[in-house]
Amino acid sequence: MFILKRQDVDIKTMQYPGKDQPIPILTYQGQTFRLLSVFNASQEEDARALWRDLTDNRGKACVLLEEPERFSIWGKIRLDQPDEEDGHGGGAAVAAASPVYIKACLILVQVLYMDVEDLLGPKQARQFESQISTVFTQWKFPQTGTPQAVKQLLTVDPLAMSSLPPWAEHHLHRLLEATHHMGRNFFGNNTFAARCLEAIEDLPKAEQQEFRNWLKNSPTGKVWI
Repeated sequence: MFILKRQDVDIKTMQYPGKDQPIPILTYQGQTFRLLSVFNASQEEDARALWRDLTDNRGKACVLLEEPERFSIWGKIRLDQPDEEDGHGGGAAVAAASPVYIKACLILVQVLYMDVEDLLGPKQARQFESQISTVFTQWKFPQTGTPQAVKQLLTVDPLAMSSLPPWAEHHLHRLLEATHHMGRNFFGNNTFAARCLEAIEDLPKAEQQEFRNWLKNSPTGKVWI
């Protein structure tokens, strides 16, 4: 939709009833936008790729804000309906990603966690839990607020979950990026990715293909392929 500079916009923090934390709101030419995702200065290509995917492929009304130290993506909202995009529901700010993507991403993370525990031991597994909890907190993942919730996400088969966490695609992008980085740090190479992807075969073939196609087109998911 728009690529803007900091001097083009007004950014304020607003508190809404029922929200745990104030919400940053960007205003441009009478339109309001809510923060979706933040990238550092070295991730310009990833930021632009996600922004183009949201605007061109998914029809979202989004702003890409360029600043000296970072890039950020903002989704259009109405101030009287901060959880909806343009007042029609299913907005980019809060819309859950496809259940197929959420299930598959959880499978990848769980297999990586099990590999760390089986091959490197309980101490490293606890370190993995601590690091993934930090990712969940930093990027405000829903339903990850307690150690028990994190443990459940790492151990309960996503195919058997009564309900999946309502994570948006920008959460999945951050999760894939962070866990791949963690995997390289734990194992010193990229071989873990192939082992994790093998577990995707637990999904129906159509869902496997859908997820692999999404990974290939994802600005952060492609590192797993």
